[in-house]
Amino acid sequence: MNLLSRFLNRTDFDSYEDFSKNVCIKDTPDFNFAYDVVDEYARLTPDKRAVVWCSNKGEEKTLTFKELSRLSNKTANMFLRMGLKKGDFIMTMLNRRYEYYIVAVALCKIGVTLIPATCLLTVKDIEYRCESANVKAIISINEREVTENILLAQKDLPDLKILLNVEDCKGFSNFHKEIEKESEVLKTERPEVNGIMLTYFTSGTTGNPKMVTHNYKYPLGHIMTAYFWQAVQDDGLHFTMAETGWAKFSWGKIYGQWIAGSAVFCYEYFGRFTPTDVLPLLAKYKITSFCAPPTIYRFLIREDLSKYDFSNLKSCTTAGEPLNAEVFNQFYEHTGLIIREGFGQTESAVMLATFRYCTPIPGSLGFACPIYDIILQGVDGEEVLKDEKFGEVVIKVRENQFGLLTGYYKNPELTEEMMGDGFYHTGDLAYRKDGYYYFVGRKDDIIKSSGYRIGPFEVESALQEHPSVLECAITGVPDELRGQIVKASIILNKGFSPSEELIKELQEHVKRTTAPYKYPRIIEFVETLPKTISGKIKRKDIRNDGK
Repeated sequence: MNLLSRFLNRTDFDSYEDFSKNVCIKDTPDFNFAYDVVDEYARLTPDKRAVVWCSNKGEEKTLTFKELSRLSNKTANMFLRMGLKKGDFIMTMLNRRYEYYIVAVALCKIGVTLIPATCLLTVKDIEYRCESANVKAIISINEREVTENILLAQKDLPDLKILLNVEDCKGFSNFHKEIEKESEVLKTERPEVNGIMLTYFTSGTTGNPKMVTHNYKYPLGHIMTAYFWQAVQDDGLHFTMAETGWAKFSWGKIYGQWIAGSAVFCYEYFGRFTPTDVLPLLAKYKITSFCAPPTIYRFLIREDLSKYDFSNLKSCTTAGEPLNAEVFNQFYEHTGLIIREGFGQTESAVMLATFRYCTPIPGSLGFACPIYDIILQGVDGEEVLKDEKFGEVVIKVRENQFGLLTGYYKNPELTEEMMGDGFYHTGDLAYRKDGYYYFVGRKDDIIKSSGYRIGPFEVESALQEHPSVLECAITGVPDELRGQIVKASIILNKGFSPSEELIKELQEHVKRTTAPYKYPRIIEFVETLPKTISGKIKRKDIRNDGK
């Protein structure tokens, strides 16, 4: 069984039109994910799987909802014993460990705000986050570089008094030993629904990360993400490739999936991703739905996919960056599975997607999510109604909103800038054709050349269809005649070398693939591209380097 009917007016629709017009998330004034989902499954179907976890060290563990409910109560009591209270902040650095689920549910029960963080943070990154949120505790994995960075940061953080680790580690208390001291019975007041349940530090390509805040209604927005886009199955097993430190984890590995009745799969590894490690897991664990960024799919299609069993897999989705049509086509050719794209941000649940009722078009983001009032807004602030004319993707801010940020913590100026006119501004540009949305690029990345406005994604997509291109970034370079011209920074695949002949070949390829005026007049071959900690290309750094 699943709990969808408790939170949706309907769970089945005949078409996208029916879905778009009629779906509605029920108003639940005191909703709490831990009590109303996790504890309810524990009461109704105690042996229902919640988490299936394994590691590249051969470890395995399965958590039922009964176990998760019990362990989260013990963990909540531990936090209360240690002096944490409603409104405090805790940061996790747990990579892909199953303990994250126990901690997240426990904090949800007692009103302590969770800050998921990646294990890639430096000492400076940890200090910045802890100072910004007055973090009282950190829970981490037992990896030397992670624990050393935490201990070094703690020296300058007088309020960071509690350090927990999933294993025995000098300077840390053992998480498992501490919770074993506690009762399985939790007596506490339910947190207020508009309080801050979850905070993410954005991984923006400019400036310091900002604190995005979500209230206790946030998980309900991810019903759209999990059930209607990822098409997870009741009693199925969903696998999203994401570390606990990123918002993609909330999108794909906990909230909407559990509400829809699906267990979630976690594969823990620390370090470099190896596609051949993941592919056998699809058959071994009978994974039914899968979501990964386009980068992962690009790795996968380089493997001999005929060697692997995809028979249990019914749904594949992607988000995080736009999907190139070539990747879509090759994956379908080798597996018979379509990849349905989705679009959203740390600040939201899925905004645009090829939902389960939609026919995918390679290169398209799909349709608008019905729980959001989405429009394309032009530079004049008016709605863009004409097909193929692009504008900024914005969401009308409602009073009773599910899955959209409540603001930026202790930053009223940024909150006003991003939401003050009654719309949440994504900063992303798109255009619409026959109801389908197509990504153009970030507002700051648009290239203005000879009167044309050129989005980097279309040119990057064209280049990545060429066999020589492993990865690329498109930026604008000042030009006296045209204002700006298009420049491509390209990492080559193995077996290809930079040459004038290859430059001309790539330029002609782009001219044939997209509008000729968009071709890169400058092409440079590079070894690496500057990226954020979450892997997004920092085009501003490329522009500022003057390359």
